[in-house]
Amino acid sequence: MKQKGKTILLLAAFALFIVLAVVGYNLLKDRSSQQSDIFPPMVESTEAPTPQASVGAQPQESDQKANPPAIKPQAPDFTVENINGNQVKLSDFIGTPVVLNFWASWCPPCKGEMPEFQEVSQEVGEDVAFLMVDLVDGQRETKDKGIEYIKEQGFTFPVYFDVDQDAASRYGIMSIPTTIFIHKDGYILTGVQGAIDSETLRKGIGLIK
Repeated sequence: MKQKGKTILLLAAFALFIVLAVVGYNLLKDRSSQQSDIFPPMVESTEAPTPQASVGAQPQESDQKANPPAIKPQAPDFTVENINGNQVKLSDFIGTPVVLNFWASWCPPCKGEMPEFQEVSQEVGEDVAFLMVDLVDGQRETKDKGIEYIKEQGFTFPVYFDVDQDAASRYGIMSIPTTIFIHKDGYILTGVQGAIDSETLRKGIGLIK
């Protein structure tokens, strides 16, 4: 039954991203070729997993803010642990734009983009909630390994731990890093599979603020 439940969640997550793709197509189809670098609803890297593999297209802040998607897929809620072991839910952040990032300390592209997230998180302060979710499987990645890595690097953004794979299951995470930009009202606006740089991160944040 537990496996069946996870399968249902994965199917739901896949359906959610299909909706995002349709929304993105409708937004883009009437735009000129000069605007072909619009940040799509979900970009997936097709290259080798390097820190810059999935930077890809860039978001155009003005167009998407002026013309938000007609369909607003709600971000699935989930529960993770903070560094002190307390439970935290995505829904706790309703009313604040959220940058949701899935990572692990063994992942080279994740490590490559972490300084970019540190830089931008310091810039925006409390105006945007950064949920840096470590995918803990208890073997390759443990909570202790994640904490040790963050402390060694001196990162100050909030870190959370998906010890029960609740968040990963609900979002159908198959590769990391993955970053999802969530509007303050709780719906997914766009996301990227693969490492991103600070410029792309700022533009993504510009869409959800």
